[in-house]
Amino acid sequence: MAQLSNSRIPGFFKLDVPARIQALRERGLLTTADVQALESGTHTLRTPTADRMIENVVGVMGLPLGLGLNFLINGKDYVVPLVVEEPSIVAGLSGAARITRLSGGIEVDTTDPVLIGQVQIADIEFADNAKKTLLENREEILNLANSLHPKMVARGGGAVDIEVHIHRDVGESKETLLILHLLVDTRDAMGANVVNSMCEGIASLIETISGGTVFLRILSNFTDRAMVTAKLTIPVENLATGDYSGERVRDGIVIANDWARVDMYRAVTHNKGIMNGIDAVALATGNDFRAIEAAAHAFAAADGQYRALTSWTKSENGALEGILHMPMKVGTVGGSLETNPTVAINHRILGSPNAAELAGIMGAVGLAQNFAALRSLSTAGIQQHHMNLHARSVASTANVPDEYFNEVVDALIEEGDIKVWRAQDILRRLRSTKTEDDTEHARSASCGKVILLGEHSVVYGRPALALPLPLAVEARVVPSEEPILLIPRWGIEQQIHTTEANPQGLVGVLAMLLHQLGLNEKSVAIEVFPNVPRAMGLGGSAAIAVAVIRALSDFFDLALSSERVNELAFQCERSAHGNPSGVDNTIATYGEPLLYKQPANPNDPAHEIVKPAKPVPLVVGMSGKESLTANMVEQVRQAHVRHKVTYEMVFDQLASITADGVEAFIEGDFPKLGELMNMAHGCLNAIQISTPALEELVFLARNNGALGAKITGAGGGGSVVALCPDTQDDVAKAMETAGYQTLSFTIE
Repeated sequence: MAQLSNSRIPGFFKLDVPARIQALRERGLLTTADVQALESGTHTLRTPTADRMIENVVGVMGLPLGLGLNFLINGKDYVVPLVVEEPSIVAGLSGAARITRLSGGIEVDTTDPVLIGQVQIADIEFADNAKKTLLENREEILNLANSLHPKMVARGGGAVDIEVHIHRDVGESKETLLILHLLVDTRDAMGANVVNSMCEGIASLIETISGGTVFLRILSNFTDRAMVTAKLTIPVENLATGDYSGERVRDGIVIANDWARVDMYRAVTHNKGIMNGIDAVALATGNDFRAIEAAAHAFAAADGQYRALTSWTKSENGALEGILHMPMKVGTVGGSLETNPTVAINHRILGSPNAAELAGIMGAVGLAQNFAALRSLSTAGIQQHHMNLHARSVASTANVPDEYFNEVVDALIEEGDIKVWRAQDILRRLRSTKTEDDTEHARSASCGKVILLGEHSVVYGRPALALPLPLAVEARVVPSEEPILLIPRWGIEQQIHTTEANPQGLVGVLAMLLHQLGLNEKSVAIEVFPNVPRAMGLGGSAAIAVAVIRALSDFFDLALSSERVNELAFQCERSAHGNPSGVDNTIATYGEPLLYKQPANPNDPAHEIVKPAKPVPLVVGMSGKESLTANMVEQVRQAHVRHKVTYEMVFDQLASITADGVEAFIEGDFPKLGELMNMAHGCLNAIQISTPALEELVFLARNNGALGAKITGAGGGGSVVALCPDTQDDVAKAMETAGYQTLSFTIE
């Protein structure tokens, strides 16, 4: 895998998940298999694997996997995987790393990865003589220990030394104990099993030499022989933020750290912040974060007073200098590191470091995390950021819609009463205000679509069964100083240039529409309120076109008929997608279940309304990967050109399935309809429009009681539709548990 040339990925947090994965792929941090695993979710630990790792397994619990960007450590760029549930840690780390790289990044140094094994010896009559004898037989003890693990010795590791400690007057019996320390260089392994087995193996020899009785033989997690030191220097000009000068930020960090060096209560919180970053890397890389935590806190109290693990000072030239010095024993081979597929991907993202390099990375992350926390505390304060995060969490719990979300969050923070009931009260007030405005400028609505049967083949003259997705898009037109498109939910605010020769994108489609209606001289704001995600194969673009056309018709009293609305929407679809079938705009216009087929004669009707005998319960599962219809239609067109006879056979089969499916739909024969949907999915898979995520959604649906499940729409991402007569809740829950969004609805 290529070495990372720059860990700066500007705007990374603004990208959606697939785009982030692609950015890592382009930088050589992920293999093709990694990309497929991350996109499909198959990288996560599966229950059968978990069952082999620990006892009494009943499932697997997930945590978010994020990336710390901008890290420059010992002159080398790193993208650092972080497994953590606490907000602000990933952003804080990435911001701190960006500041540190301006002055050369973070320098780290590590000692050899030595782990200590302890052998407890009791029943000692002459402790000092026994200690002397054990030390005199050092070579014999080391040779025996190394004979038990010759491969470790061959890798440059193995037992390297012994120490003997005497503890007198122990316990109520005032017994004397001898503790032999076996120091073992475990190289890239975490080493617990190696050290424990060495201690077991030398127990008899220890008894013979010392004349005592060996009891416990076990490693120590106080790894003070495997240390990391991380250092950074930041000029004051790089510390300034907002109203705070660099000098003030520097001095605030220094005095905050001084407090943590003398006050145990502050030091615990201070060090917890350091471990926020280190633990996140430990979890991501499959290391024992509990052992790392224990060693860190023991080291912080090594002199009898619990203190901060970092030291922040002002240098002679006025810069801020930070040092972190702490135990850090980690591994990069063996155990869960090789069992959990996510851990393997994370090591590749890091560039497959050895144990010493990984220890250095974790030390750098700990120092950067401490800097981020102290900088926030010494300026505007961390509470303001936490309050914002808390308010957003409360607004989410209160199910505040996207269009009101930021307003509700701002109001909660301003009032300081961040409660779910208060968020709901603010929402009601905002809606009431909005309703007064909406009375004057009412919204027009349109349906999205779900193709139950006949994707792609409908482009080639075969029939398709399409169903309406209720209230997919709303739109309204209001007066404005200039033509503008507003989609608050998607963060879109763009001017509509009606005078451009070839305007592009959605605003280009709207410019064309305004010309068609003779409204290109009018200055209005077109506001769009989508209730379905974009590019998920649910007819969003056609629904936007229909809703906007109706809104323009209402605002300017054009009295457009449904036929004219459909005609104009088809022109919009053609402008956006090149060669659309006409299904999306038709169902968006009429909002009824339709059997659609492109007519041979333009004067013939293209659709027929079909009514089911009983309600049809459906669940749509969305892959989260956007799919552009035009691209997928073109991909199938090119394949059709190369393999025309074969593809025509597949399209004929889809036509036959659709004809039988319409009959089953009308009669309410759900078992037959579900079986036909499964057959149709096989055909769509054959023309290469499926993805791992879509296949997982289909599996989840069928495995949780759906009678049929298949791709809906263009494929290559997007969504699947599942027929769920008695299992809507079960199917939706299974998909959501796996990390996907769902929509449940019923065709009456």
